[in-house]
Amino acid sequence: MAVLAVNLPVRRVLAVAVIAVMVCGACDRTGDNRDLRQAVQTFVSAVQRHDGPGVCGALAPDAAESLESGGKQCAAQVTGLDLGSGAITGVQVWGERAQAHLSDDTVFLARFPGGWKVTAAGCEPQPKGPYDCEVEA
Repeated sequence: MAVLAVNLPVRRVLAVAVIAVMVCGACDRTGDNRDLRQAVQTFVSAVQRHDGPGVCGALAPDAAESLESGGKQCAAQVTGLDLGSGAITGVQVWGERAQAHLSDDTVFLARFPGGWKVTAAGCEPQPKGPYDCEVEA
């Protein structure tokens, strides 16, 4: 019995340690979500202001480059698209990738050395497949 009594507190300490590690992991993700939400808000604000350079600056390089055609730069092309409006209603993070749901749109993001960038925007879910997006890398 004495051995059992000694092991019981050790198990409790281990259980508390495991819970603490799990909570700390959640804290790290919360910080990432703040950075993610800020990146989405920066993008949405630029869209609402019709700020082409601001929108393109919030896009991943490949996404911005995909808009350049017919001799027009990203900033000239992006303001005519129906992109990223509405309030953020939720985010999901999968490592270096994320999805943000807005009240009027869905945007996808990737983490770059300088922070989160939008890789796809103006996205509509399709019944039998992936999202169809106005802008995508």
